Amino acid sequence: MVTILGAGGVIGNGLVREFLTRQEPVRIVSRAPKADAGVTETMAADISNPEDALRAVSGCRVAFLVAGLPYDLKVWRASWPRIMRNTIEACKKAAARLVFFDNVYMYGKVDGPMTEETPFRPCSGKGEVRAEIATLLLEEIKAGNLSALIARAPDFYGPRVRTALPTVLVFDKLAKGARPMCLGNPATRHSYTFTPDAARGVALLAGSESAWNQTWHVPTAADPPTGKQFIDMAGAEFGTPRKCRVLSRPLLRVAGWFDPTIRELPEMLYQNEFDFVFDSTKFEKAFDFRPTSYAEGVRKCVEAYRQ
Repeated sequence: MVTILGAGGVIGNGLVREFLTRQEPVRIVSRAPKADAGVTETMAADISNPEDALRAVSGCRVAFLVAGLPYDLKVWRASWPRIMRNTIEACKKAAARLVFFDNVYMYGKVDGPMTEETPFRPCSGKGEVRAEIATLLLEEIKAGNLSALIARAPDFYGPRVRTALPTVLVFDKLAKGARPMCLGNPATRHSYTFTPDAARGVALLAGSESAWNQTWHVPTAADPPTGKQFIDMAGAEFGTPRKCRVLSRPLLRVAGWFDPTIRELPEMLYQNEFDFVFDSTKFEKAFDFRPTSYAEGVRKCVEAYRQ
């Protein structure tokens, strides 16, 4: 059996579909899980509690930590280290392997493509938290205390992904005939992972004996478009090309007075003010995997709106 810790998000749901297709028993775990057809077991648990974390992974061969927390630095600092420690200890006691689905905040501002060898140099509070919890896991792997791997991805986009920035700022706007928005500098390149590729990639890693005890970048198309090019592609697919509105740092600060989520964005804006390029060559060569192109991914996103 595999266990999805943090079920209900886009990657968790994608993993459920991947393993159900393979007829693998699946347990889904969250604070308030929703029953899914075909799922073997649905469990309500709070993995910030060590007893719940152990109960969640007991009896499984692989646990996938794909949990999401509110986009709030105070919450991250208080909860993420505790969740990671609890999950590590629970997997050690249950003799389960652990897959941690991670982001790229710990790299900070990188001059050139991000690879698995990029050092941790966070330049944000959230990046410091991600560096801390990734280091906790890497130290356990190095010590031989458990078998685990890190699957890392940048920002997402994909069909029916409701909360991703490309959805909120671009696809939703164009679908309503409104003006799309671009964070930071529209002339800089920004990598996005197509969510079906991410879920399939993580499942492939978990099923490969040679992939364990390493960090992997999940499959992501090379040569990312600029913010303007991404918006132009989406506008062409909708048949409603529109000029974008640029969300600059001063504008975000003002909007943050009224919206706590927007208030959290300025410290991460460096990702949209400079080229933000993610390299998944290691994965693509190991699994002979060709990531979905941006043109095809955008087309599939727009098709989902039409359906």
